[in-house]
Amino acid sequence: MSGRIPSAFIDELLNRIDIVEVIDQRLPLKKAGREFQACCPFHNEKTPSFTVSPSKQFYHCFGCGAHGSAIGFLMEYDRLEFVEAVEELARVAGLDIPYETRESPELRHAHQQTQHAQFDLMARCDRYYRQQLRQHPHAQVAVDYLKSRGLSGEIAARFNIGYAPPGWDNLATTLGKANHDQLLTLGMLIKKDAGGVYDRFRQRIMFPIRDSRGRVLGFGGRILPTPEDRAADLGVSTQSAIGGMPLGDTPGNKPKLADTEGPKYLNSPETPLFHKGQELYGLYEARQALRQIDRLLVVEGYMDVVALAQFDIAYCVATLGTATTADHLQRLFRISNEVVFCFDGDRAGRAAAWRALEQTLPTVQEGRTLRFMFLPDGEDPDTLVRKIGKPAFEALITQAQPLSEYFFAALGEQVDLSRFEGRAQLVDLAKPLLTQLPASVYRQMMLEQLALLARQEITGVLPSIGPAVPTTRYSATRPTTRPIPSLVRRALELILYDPSLAQTADPSRLAPLDIPGIPLLVGILETLQKTPNLNTAAVLERWRDTDEGRHLAKLASWQPPPANPDYSLQSEFSGALNRLVAEQHPEARMDFLLAKAKLSPLNPQEKAELKQLLLSKQAPGSV
Repeated sequence: MSGRIPSAFIDELLNRIDIVEVIDQRLPLKKAGREFQACCPFHNEKTPSFTVSPSKQFYHCFGCGAHGSAIGFLMEYDRLEFVEAVEELARVAGLDIPYETRESPELRHAHQQTQHAQFDLMARCDRYYRQQLRQHPHAQVAVDYLKSRGLSGEIAARFNIGYAPPGWDNLATTLGKANHDQLLTLGMLIKKDAGGVYDRFRQRIMFPIRDSRGRVLGFGGRILPTPEDRAADLGVSTQSAIGGMPLGDTPGNKPKLADTEGPKYLNSPETPLFHKGQELYGLYEARQALRQIDRLLVVEGYMDVVALAQFDIAYCVATLGTATTADHLQRLFRISNEVVFCFDGDRAGRAAAWRALEQTLPTVQEGRTLRFMFLPDGEDPDTLVRKIGKPAFEALITQAQPLSEYFFAALGEQVDLSRFEGRAQLVDLAKPLLTQLPASVYRQMMLEQLALLARQEITGVLPSIGPAVPTTRYSATRPTTRPIPSLVRRALELILYDPSLAQTADPSRLAPLDIPGIPLLVGILETLQKTPNLNTAAVLERWRDTDEGRHLAKLASWQPPPANPDYSLQSEFSGALNRLVAEQHPEARMDFLLAKAKLSPLNPQEKAELKQLLLSKQAPGSV
């Protein structure tokens, strides 16, 4: 279901969900006073520094600084996108997400029900293919093929590999006529010109393509020889080959790999569930196999991913018969900061690598590493890893060309750098590409390298491209360039610890103050007064992915001092706000405290504040 998720629903969800239960299901927690603790799942440690606060519905690691709400935890721990994390929590809470669309609630609910039914039907297709690999009388040819590629039963099971048997209507018959319309929509059946339907996948090894939650979106199928072809290879009849000695037990028996019907590899078409420009084969399996993914290797085919997993190289993914897209890159960098593209060393592989580079340029930024690995002629990852083994293969990965090196090497092959005209041509080729790089130190260094190769002054290259140094974007309402003063910081710490304090504040008193951080404090106070049921986690979600949000997440780990009968959160919060006003309006604040002292005794904080104001007034040069 597409559409924006309303912030009010996220607020309600975070009030319904208990972050302790969410995390404890994945990471056993132990009670520690008012909070819960565990060893942090995001870095290695022996002494627990990972803390979960039931009152704030917030987690924080004092070791590595990881922090967030239940949504943030699922994004980091389960490697989910934001919307996927919200959807998972909504499922646990038994809530339907009211996506903001132009559809009526009734139509939106109908679409949600349809989508649930479609996922269920794809799961049934997946179970059917796996069952055929185990039970179908013709399945031995598929088993032989998988064995010939060195795959174990464990790896086949991890990737849910299955078998589509020969025949035109096996799936259609098994799942029933009542499901034919949906199976057509999902690309599992094809409509005949003369009426009726037939199976899209026949006599193929089946690779389910799963989303980040493990749900089947579509399939890829690798062609296999038919039983008749197989029997002809063996010089026996089809019946004897099937009913007698198992096909895989014949000495020297290897699968016939020639295409027998249709393309060698066949993917599901675009469907309501499956969009090949967004999905990556093997990403779900990699996230299940590895808690921390430091590197992702992008290869070209299903078998490359599965074969490398057989050699315990579990961080591989494949695009699905399409060039790398911006959506692919966004997903890759959500998981890991290092991406290595692996291509054949021939002309087609080089062309694919250059297309991938063009897509990656807008995503390049500090902290991200992009590299390009080219295989020897005639090799693919599957064959090469079987020849040289895991250590040598991973050594080749570490030696892959950085993006900068590959960029200039590839362009340099197109020009003669020994000639003036060739160097000018290099600048003309490189400039349109380098303009796609985000303004950063990295872009500045790429420009300097271009100038060095072109033997020009850097100033001769820069004007046509634009500024290479990033410009800071300032917010008129939420300045973030100066550190938040201690009083503002303390007020924010207190309000994040106990959001109910906002109901006692008057944001209009603070709004005119010219103090860094005040707009953020006023914004939070106004938000909490409009929506008084927000907890700490919900407040933080309102400022997700902003500079202010990162400041708030750090402040949310604050705890009040140990039990002290004289300490009051309310008093400290009111005192901090009053002192903020006094910093810019000391005369008005002093008059207020003097008037209050005539009516009732001042508390210790107010007495100290009044004393300071009187001393400041008496100081030389004071007004």
